[in-house]
Amino acid sequence: MSAIAPARACAFDVLRRVFEQGAYADRAFAGRAGALDPRDRALAMQLSYGAVQRRATLDHVTEQLTGRPAAKLDPPVVAALRLGLFQLLYLDGVADYAAVGESVELAKQARSGPGYKLVNAVLRRATREGRALVDALDDATPEAAAVKHSVPVWLAELWFGELGVDHARSLLARINEPPESALRANTLVTTADEVALMLPVGCKPAGEQLPEGLVLDGPFDAAGSELWAAGAIFPQSRASMTVARMVAPAPGSSVLDLCAAPGGKTTHLAALVGAAGSVVAVERHEGRAEALHETCVRMRASNVTVETGDASARRDPEGAFDAVLADPPCSGLGTLQSRPDLRWRASPAKIEELAVLQTEILRAAAASTRPGGALVYSVCTISRAETDDVIDAFLAGASEFSEERRTRMFPDRDGTDGFFISRLVRTTNRQH
Repeated sequence: MSAIAPARACAFDVLRRVFEQGAYADRAFAGRAGALDPRDRALAMQLSYGAVQRRATLDHVTEQLTGRPAAKLDPPVVAALRLGLFQLLYLDGVADYAAVGESVELAKQARSGPGYKLVNAVLRRATREGRALVDALDDATPEAAAVKHSVPVWLAELWFGELGVDHARSLLARINEPPESALRANTLVTTADEVALMLPVGCKPAGEQLPEGLVLDGPFDAAGSELWAAGAIFPQSRASMTVARMVAPAPGSSVLDLCAAPGGKTTHLAALVGAAGSVVAVERHEGRAEALHETCVRMRASNVTVETGDASARRDPEGAFDAVLADPPCSGLGTLQSRPDLRWRASPAKIEELAVLQTEILRAAAASTRPGGALVYSVCTISRAETDDVIDAFLAGASEFSEERRTRMFPDRDGTDGFFISRLVRTTNRQH
């Protein structure tokens, strides 16, 4: 077999770029899949993202069938095995002969030497024995759960310890399922009802607390739609939409949004304060700040001013804003469904490092909040070090703030991204 389906060729290249070159999965996919037609593109995304997510389980099966750890095999062989095994073990409707034959051909064309023969032997054996090996896995312990649900052992240990055994198992099972498909209607130009009538897929309202939100029944290429071009929509999970609603800025008020890119929350805040209000959106990276500005233009958010700057730096004058959102960089552990490679990038050391930065940004945000104003801290993660610990430590040293509400969302329980949001109110000036 010399002909290889475009979707499989694309997924193979994405896997190699992610695991051999350290590329981000979404960027590697975007760079490789541009010429594919919609059907091939959808399959290529399913193959590449799925094989990245299921890496630990796929490598376990490889080890069981070869007697060798995947790390000891040549990289193109590993990529071909992961791609083939994912199709055989997790995709229905894919012919075994195509999954096996094209994976072998991909390894052969990648100049893996005789490695393609190993790919052939392992995948043919997997057609008979692979599913039984996966079915035999359990999640009784963090170590076993890490293999069954395909996460690093430290992450399984973290969730077992912080969430309890039952919740950890439920969450681990959820993170390999497709993420929620939702979007926000931009009320600066339209309404959710109007958007619903124009969507090519079915949808339902996101709930009374999110009147601008819609949850979609199926996939939708938002960025390629006329609604996107018109600034009428922004793809955004219900959890992410909840952040601006917890800031709850009054119409006409002034808002500071720190770490604002890519702009979903920024433009949501802009819609809530209206034309008489203002939003200052701060983003450290120049390229992201420029992209944020372009998003605001597309979304007709003319009341947003984008600044390139360090969110952890104190602003002058202090106490200048009616509401402040601190949405700092985080480990992203609440978004593993939609970010397939993130689980392999995060680490306990990185979480500790981020918690320090998050605390610095929260303190800077607090300084910009006027007496009587709201300060909201949000992160799309669920690790205690980045959530409760940050807020509890801040409140212990900031008597001028009180907490009104603390919200947690989990993919398994709430069907949306995992988020932590704390709404604080500044009751007095800083006591010196």
